[in-house]
Amino acid sequence: MKTSFKAVIMDMDGVITQTTEIHTEAWKRMFDDFLQNEYGPDFKPLAIEDYKEFIDGISRFDGVRNFLKSRNIELPEGLEDDDSEKKTVYGLGRRKNHIFLKLLEKRGATKYEDALEMIDYWKKKGMKLAVISASRNCKHILNSVGILDLFDARVDGITQKEENLKGKPEPDIFLRACKLLEVSVGQAIVIEDARAGIRAGKKGQFPLVIGVDRYGDGENLKEAGADMVVGNLCELKGQLI
Repeated sequence: MKTSFKAVIMDMDGVITQTTEIHTEAWKRMFDDFLQNEYGPDFKPLAIEDYKEFIDGISRFDGVRNFLKSRNIELPEGLEDDDSEKKTVYGLGRRKNHIFLKLLEKRGATKYEDALEMIDYWKKKGMKLAVISASRNCKHILNSVGILDLFDARVDGITQKEENLKGKPEPDIFLRACKLLEVSVGQAIVIEDARAGIRAGKKGQFPLVIGVDRYGDGENLKEAGADMVVGNLCELKGQLI
């Protein structure tokens, strides 16, 4: 494989840290409660496929919008400081975050050992590393597992809001990471575990977009456009530079 790559841009959740199950549970609790209150005992609960297709890898409020649209439910946007009990996009997003933070405090985040091994490997090879995330909790989560300082750049949900970046499947977050790392798109590898992230990497015309199949979603990652899919990041050792 070519040796022109100078940087690796990695999604946090699902690639580096293991908080996907907490996110999934928080989304399910929030939406199932909302749907049951709206439609009674015959409501259709949020399924794992709903999470992967409409929510995973994108910003919290875009996740609310996407899922509501998939169910043909219309709610007012509301205001960003809406109380979590308000029946608005921002209210539901805030409600989900409250549930997530409580679960995170109780269970804690963990690190994927293969990701740590490859981060160390790439750093020794002189590669620049960026972590990206749609989450506004990115810094908090990385700091909680002691790996915040491993990265040369971080672009997260807070950056997205402050700099008015479009969320995935638009490539804005990845492109911003390239600028911070001072590398061109053609010199960067994107590593993602979410379909929306794969689509964003391909839309940004990155030459190599790698899917990480942590939860049996490999075929869908390929369909989203992944150039290759691995189950363990250590499969990449020796291949990319």
